[in-house]
This record gives sequence, C-alpha cells and structure tokens, in this order.
Amino acid sequence: MVSVRQESAPSYTMVQKWACLFQQGRESCEDDPRPGRPVTVVTEENVRKIEKLVLADRRIKLWQIAEELQISKERVEEIIHEHMNMRKISARWVPKMLTPFDKQRRLQTSKDFLELVGDNIDEICDRIVTVDKTWVCQYDPESKQESMQWTKKGERPPKKFKVQKSASKLMATLFWDSKRVLLIDYLPKRTTMNGQYYANLLAQAREAVVQKRRGSYRAE
Repeated sequence: MVSVRQESAPSYTMVQKWACLFQQGRESCEDDPRPGRPVTVVTEENVRKIEKLVLADRRIKLWQIAEELQISKERVEEIIHEHMNMRKISARWVPKMLTPFDKQRRLQTSKDFLELVGDNIDEICDRIVTVDKTWVCQYDPESKQESMQWTKKGERPPKKFKVQKSASKLMATLFWDSKRVLLIDYLPKRTTMNGQYYANLLAQAREAVVQKRRGSYRAE
C-alpha cells in the first residue's frame, strides 16, 4: 500500500483499526455520521502554518505536518494542493555546480565558436572530438522519492549536484563526437596519468576516430 499510495497511505495503526472493524461485520469505508455541525480544519491559520513548515523544509512529509498540527494527512494534502497550489517533484540531477563566472565563460565561448564556424556549423560539429575525464565511483544514490521537494506551480525543479561516494573509484577518460562514443579508457589502479600515458591515449583515440568514422562513411 505504501509503494502505491506513498505519503497518502494510512498508518499501520489505522489499517489495524479498519481491519478489526471489518472483521466485526462493518461493510462501509465511510465515517459514521456525527451529530452537530462538522468542524473544518481548512482554515487560513492552518494554511499559514503549513506553508511556514513547507518553506522551512521542502522535503517535509505529509505525516510530519499532520503530527505537528494534529490534523489528518488528507486535510494536509488538500491544503497543500488546493490552497497552496504546490506539488512534490524530484530534484533534477546536474553534473556539477557552476559559478556565475563559469556560466558566463561558457556562454562567451559558445558565441565565439558560432561566430567562427559561420554557416558551416553542421560540418564543423561532425568533425569535433570532445574529451573529458571523470571518476567512476561506487555509491548509494539518493532515490527520486528521497529527493522530492514541495514546489509551487511554475517554479523550477530543485537540483542536486553531488552524491556520497565510496573510496572505490576509477579514472575514466571518454572521447566522443556528435554521433557516438569513440573511446573509453579506464586508468589502471596505482597508475599515474602522466605525459607518456596521455600521449599513448591520444594515439588510441586517433585510431578509434579513424576506424569508427571510416565505417560510418562506408555505410553512408
């Protein structure tokens, strides 16, 4: 039930209570009618309290808010969705955090490149080979459910930049072009990435470019 309903799932105690009632012959899931005027918890005061809790902790759970304010999860969910116009979405993963200087430098580099290639952008892009190095690590990634945060309609999704990595890792060097990955090299353990190693790696990358592009040109 928890995997399907997630935060809207009733508590274990509530399930036990309803199971007992059904065993005693109850057939309806609706609450019994109560005398007097029904009491509503959807008030401006509760809306303000819930908004304050959510803005203080975007990952707060419905049941935590319900316990804090002593109201049902159903009413908390109603207030958040219907009155606060908020929903919970997963954080969007991005490879690294860029400073304003990094963003400006990338923007200027892109503009310079477009000005340089002119009308031959497709031909030039097909000839470019990009290389990058990264650590390949073993880690326990945060699940999408764990990264979900409350956001208002129209807000950008949250971002997450890093994960907790283990000590076991390898250096991977990747070469690729606009159509395919050309070469992936894993630096052996206890080996240093020095000039000789990198020169040999560039020779391997050049051979990979020749072989893979030759095959694609023949296919065309």
